[in-house]
Amino acid sequence: MPGTDPALRGRLFAWASILLVAEVATFLWFVAGTHGWIVPLERPVTTDFASFYAAGKLALAGTGELAYDKAAHLAAEWAATEPGVEYQFFFYPPVFLLLAAPLALLPYLAAFVVFEAATLVLYLLALRAIVQPTGWRWLVLALGFPAVFWTLGLGQNAFLSAALFALGTRWLDRRPWLAGLALGCLIFKPHLGLLIPVALLAGRHWRAIGGAALAAGGLVLLSRLLFGWAAWAAFITAFTGAHGTYEDGRIELAGMVTVFASARMLGVPTAFAYACQALAALGGAVVVALLFWRRAALPLRAAALLAATLLAVPVLLLYDLMLLAVAGAWLIVAARGAGLRAGERAVLVAGYALPLVSRPIGLAVGLGLSPLLSIAVLAAVMRRDVAR
Repeated sequence: MPGTDPALRGRLFAWASILLVAEVATFLWFVAGTHGWIVPLERPVTTDFASFYAAGKLALAGTGELAYDKAAHLAAEWAATEPGVEYQFFFYPPVFLLLAAPLALLPYLAAFVVFEAATLVLYLLALRAIVQPTGWRWLVLALGFPAVFWTLGLGQNAFLSAALFALGTRWLDRRPWLAGLALGCLIFKPHLGLLIPVALLAGRHWRAIGGAALAAGGLVLLSRLLFGWAAWAAFITAFTGAHGTYEDGRIELAGMVTVFASARMLGVPTAFAYACQALAALGGAVVVALLFWRRAALPLRAAALLAATLLAVPVLLLYDLMLLAVAGAWLIVAARGAGLRAGERAVLVAGYALPLVSRPIGLAVGLGLSPLLSIAVLAAVMRRDVAR
């Protein structure tokens, strides 16, 4: 880890190694448990990937719009896994069907492994491009990050979104068109791009804006041509009602990592929680706009964009903390040469542990830690920028 002394690097590697071994063992235990190899299951279980695969099957059948029909989508999930699994929602735009449909050509388990392995490798390559480490020990730190196992265990796509953010920020100054193309591909999960226009406009990154518009517009047009307007109309209808899923308790608040969820855990009314979320988004946007307008050093701009995104977006779950790993990587790069400050070490250690402790603490005391950590990262970035 650049920017740290050898003794600290040794301690970090040792703790990350222990954590990685424990996480792999726990992961294998849960795999065995979910297949009924330990004790018989009362009902079958599955992962979020069942939602992606089922949507892909419906798209291959020429009925992509049914991915947004709960009854049809549930039937496709049961066909892909087994009857009785809990329904996994699909709120992604038809752009994501461009990826889900080819995966659905494979058998279910093969598709799961291919998707998670390919996106994990892409993420690791993107992270390596940022940090440019020597040796192999960085892999232990990267793989030991607990959000990796949330992503794998839930069959989610957070490796892909983290990789696109990593590549988009890495290329921003040197290859702006490529940066824009990478950031534009986040249209598959559009809420993550909430602050990207703020950053690119404030930074006068016109070529990156062109690349992002080309990627996003091209993917939307391609999905429109392949799956028809009916799929987009169904998505818009489903999307406008999606907030109910996160407000009615269907998604555990302690599993969410947003200001909205933190406020709701404290017992405040829903409307006030949304107001808190809006203020957080505004604050994050102001910090990002300021740093990009002033053309702060790229590592500081990138870390701020990622941390502010985690602070601003109202719907994020534990696996989305993969973005925090990219923010941490940029903060490490910012410290190269001068070294990490004491406060920054604490922020990095806390951020590394956050996906492991966020849910238990949320369940135990009703306190959401993720927004506090995002604020701490932004504070560390601003402190470095002011001292530059």
